[in-house]
Amino acid sequence: MPEWLVLTLAMLAACVVVVVITLLRHRRAADDEDTSETPDVIEYMTMWIGVVYAIVLGLAIAGVWEGRSAAEEHVRAEAVALHEVTERVRVYPAEVRDRIRDDVNAYVGHVVTAEWRAMADDGEVTGRGTELLDRLRQDVTDYEPRTDFEAQAYQPLVDQVAAADEARSARAESTGETMPGVVWFGLIAGAVITIGMIFALQIRRTAREMVLAGLFSALIAFLLFLIWDFDSPYSRGLAASADPFLRFFPHLDG
Repeated sequence: MPEWLVLTLAMLAACVVVVVITLLRHRRAADDEDTSETPDVIEYMTMWIGVVYAIVLGLAIAGVWEGRSAAEEHVRAEAVALHEVTERVRVYPAEVRDRIRDDVNAYVGHVVTAEWRAMADDGEVTGRGTELLDRLRQDVTDYEPRTDFEAQAYQPLVDQVAAADEARSARAESTGETMPGVVWFGLIAGAVITIGMIFALQIRRTAREMVLAGLFSALIAFLLFLIWDFDSPYSRGLAASADPFLRFFPHLDG
């Protein structure tokens, strides 16, 4: 099911729940019930519940957004390091240079195809990607420089491979969901309590109040969906993409 459809259904469901419960409550209310006033203590509690929940939602959104930004940075750092390897290796003999570049192309090609699907579906990197990166490291480190010029390029090449490996490890650690289950429990429970306070305020007197209550519930549903979507940096609708790899290695696109 497309994620935009999930979001639409979630927002509609939140609105429908508010409207249905409000109508049922209106039908079952006593004829002499006074709905013109709401106790001040309830209004005060509702205000603070809304404020506290808004802060919690803001912190959750900031946390998952930071995680997504970090995931994008891991991808960019890995792509830059591998691109530097292909550029710096030009001072090596043609046979060695071509072998190392072929290693880089094989690794990047695997990452943007098979490994990216594995991260989206299984939440983990592939063993094949690790093997390809190990082969690249071996080809870079096993070469013995024959000239001073090659010797000057050797250590930077080793450093760039190490940087790519470090970025890959960080990418592997950030794959999958990042929000603990207890946080989700708090977010959902807070949403139920916050929306429930709408009924405590006796929002059932005018169509305008019902529309506002429904829109408020839909907004909470949207924010929860946004947190859920950002929670898995590599697999959902607004996920980090493999574009940095394809920008540096356009010949591997497709």
